[in-house]
Amino acid sequence: MGKNGQDARTAAGADVRELAYTPSVGAPAGVEVMELAGLYERARRHDNDPYVPLRPAFHQLIGARGRPVRMWVDFVEQELRPGAWLWLRAGQVQRFGADLAAADGVIVLFQAGFLPPATVSAAHMDPPYEQRPLEPRGPDAEAVARALDHLRFEYGAMASLPLAAHTEVLRALLSVLVMRLAAVRGPAPDAAGASGTFRRFHAAVERDHAVTRRVEDYAAALGYSPRTLTRAALAATGRTAKQYVDDRVLLEAKRLLWHSGLPAREVADRLGFADPSDFTKFFRLRAGETPGAFREGSRNG
Repeated sequence: MGKNGQDARTAAGADVRELAYTPSVGAPAGVEVMELAGLYERARRHDNDPYVPLRPAFHQLIGARGRPVRMWVDFVEQELRPGAWLWLRAGQVQRFGADLAAADGVIVLFQAGFLPPATVSAAHMDPPYEQRPLEPRGPDAEAVARALDHLRFEYGAMASLPLAAHTEVLRALLSVLVMRLAAVRGPAPDAAGASGTFRRFHAAVERDHAVTRRVEDYAAALGYSPRTLTRAALAATGRTAKQYVDDRVLLEAKRLLWHSGLPAREVADRLGFADPSDFTKFFRLRAGETPGAFREGSRNG
């Protein structure tokens, strides 16, 4: 297929499939540790296609072992070399490469809200999210490996502790793994970038980007001035508040155009555009091509 490989598509007229967190039978709620190839086996057991684009509603930590792992996350090809990790956030659209059944790696799934707030803060898990593989080296690699080994051991020893105690042990050990990976990622972002103002703005945009693209509406709903939101967005992302909102709308438009059979006029309606021509102008200005040309690229690229 094409250079970015995202040729698997949902059924005509369908949205990108949302994937809720469903723990395995007998597993503690909130976190799961499994072999990456097990995703293929699980999908087949449930008569699902393991290679279609999915939008999981949970976090995933994916670590490659003996061979590279290839996948796409929101139009970016990611290849995890042996020893590398990738942190996928809830809501991102992902698709695995065609070798998932033979993948050599581990995946740790966990729900948003499972980790303690102190870990979330210390690991800088709040937006903006940096999407790149992490490659632990030397002592960092050993620390990550030990953290994973302990987490896997306790995950498989459910019967040795009461369920509530077992869940707390897993929460603590997942925190260790997350902190070790955060250390590999590098220095913490600037304090202003992780401000409460930006976090609230980010959450509002995630919720309402298909309702309004006006910064003034977000400012009024959150109790800030538009200037305050722009300062927070610039500090966190280097983009103005208006650019941040438009970037989010453009990303969702691309997701729907690429991964679904929805006509462009319906995509426009889903994203709150009163007229399809307004959507075309918006898309062309920010993507450099029309929605139709972008979709055609998804078929031929």
